Amino acid sequence: MENFWDYSVWSSFNIVAVLLISLLAGNMVKKAIKPLRASLIPTSVLAGILLVIVASIYKAITGNVMFDTAFFGGHGTQSLEVITYHALALGFIAATFKPSKGKLTKKRTEEIFNTGVTTVSTYLIQAILGLAISMIAMYFISDFFVAAGILLPFGYGQGTGQALNYGGIFENDFGFVGGKSFGLTIAALGFISASIGGVIHLTYLKRKGLIKPQTEIVSATKENVDTDNSMNESMDKLTVQVALIALAYMITYAIMGLLGKLLPGMKSVVYGFNFLLGVLSATLVKAVINLLKKKNIIKKEYVSDFLMTRTSNFFYDIMIVSGIAAIRFGALENYWGVILIMGVVGLVITYVYNRIIAKVLFKEYVEEQFLVMYGMLTGTASTGIILLREIDGNFKTPAADNIVYQNFPAIVFGFPLMLLATLAPVKPVLTLIILIAFFLVMNVILFRSKIFKKKK
Repeated sequence: MENFWDYSVWSSFNIVAVLLISLLAGNMVKKAIKPLRASLIPTSVLAGILLVIVASIYKAITGNVMFDTAFFGGHGTQSLEVITYHALALGFIAATFKPSKGKLTKKRTEEIFNTGVTTVSTYLIQAILGLAISMIAMYFISDFFVAAGILLPFGYGQGTGQALNYGGIFENDFGFVGGKSFGLTIAALGFISASIGGVIHLTYLKRKGLIKPQTEIVSATKENVDTDNSMNESMDKLTVQVALIALAYMITYAIMGLLGKLLPGMKSVVYGFNFLLGVLSATLVKAVINLLKKKNIIKKEYVSDFLMTRTSNFFYDIMIVSGIAAIRFGALENYWGVILIMGVVGLVITYVYNRIIAKVLFKEYVEEQFLVMYGMLTGTASTGIILLREIDGNFKTPAADNIVYQNFPAIVFGFPLMLLATLAPVKPVLTLIILIAFFLVMNVILFRSKIFKKKK
């Protein structure tokens, strides 16, 4: 029988409460310290760093891991990893439910397609260099995991959730001790790289007089806030959004359970794709809703663009702060040199490669496309939007829409990389060769208009 005063009743709430309080603290610290305001570092990253500092001080004083105390149920670090895992999929599902904005022109469709191909090509070049670095490091560090470097695109290109997923697969299935913390640390360095590279580039543009500082904050208006008076309904509209997300995720869980039984040898990989299967489930639920609306069975608009955006951002914030807080630095004591090298290489190659693509393929809005892509491919889509707002606060260019609609081509072309990641620990050389070939093919597709010019 549980007593309401026992930690077992309160531990789950305590973890979530501390994550949310840390976000408030991170926001206060960022607003209070001018260099942090100028750094463009996301509040969620700062909140995670604050938790890491507090946990480190606690361990130095008591000798115990703060999140593994009775207050957090005795296994809080594992709970943080679980929260990160679920928040990734829930954020993707919420973003998928957002209503589409009408038909796209041929030119816009091509730009969105190119953005998706750019995303995958950047994943690939990050994977190539990361894997090459870890294969070299294996000769200098005893018992180093040869495929550790392939976590670079998952940490930089895809963010905290996927870095944890594949770090966990490497740790559980291939014996990479500290694999989860390695992936999460790479992801944290990605956010720092987004801030450093973004600030340097924005400073350059301002000094050249190419942009004017954005002095006004984009505020919520009647145009971008859901104006339907949902408070008069029997169920609040936010509740409807959360219920739809839960429905899609339950379908995802059922699909993963079925695939796990059909493919028992790939169970870890299947459950690592929770975010991808979540997108497919949300698309299915969304299609059913649209069909019922056409049949006039559903007569109201239940999915809210504004509320779904807020909900997805909430899950992404929770994912980032919990992922950083879950890092176990003790498991990385022999890897810091390699991690820092990968971090710097990830920053430079992502910056240079996306700069070239923006100049060649997005000539009408070079700076906007570059900043949003660089931010997204070192952090998350939210990081890209943070950088974009510095020069395009009202989103007058299509750059923001590009990263929203590019998800489908990115998932289609990026899926093989997710499978290749599980081949890398077994056959790293073969994986590297396939990655290079895949990268060359993607670049032929990306620069097709320049390679195969039509004759006049």
